[in-house]
Amino acid sequence: MSGVQRMKVANEKHSKSITQRGAAARPQAKPLPEEKAPVGPWLVALFVFVVCGSAIFQLIQSIRMGG
Repeated sequence: MSGVQRMKVANEKHSKSITQRGAAARPQAKPLPEEKAPVGPWLVALFVFVVCGSAIFQLIQSIRMGG
């Protein structure tokens, strides 16, 4: 088979896919799984404790130095 003939056969074979482009069924979107929080409640509580505790400690220290 010559190169021209081979190209003609290939063109005819794949011409359907070009004319039917966009006619394919779209895939259904999967339902999203429930997303978990990246940090646990214990870690959040520890963070709040450290931040609030250091703020209270700083407040007490500033009252002692100023008064």
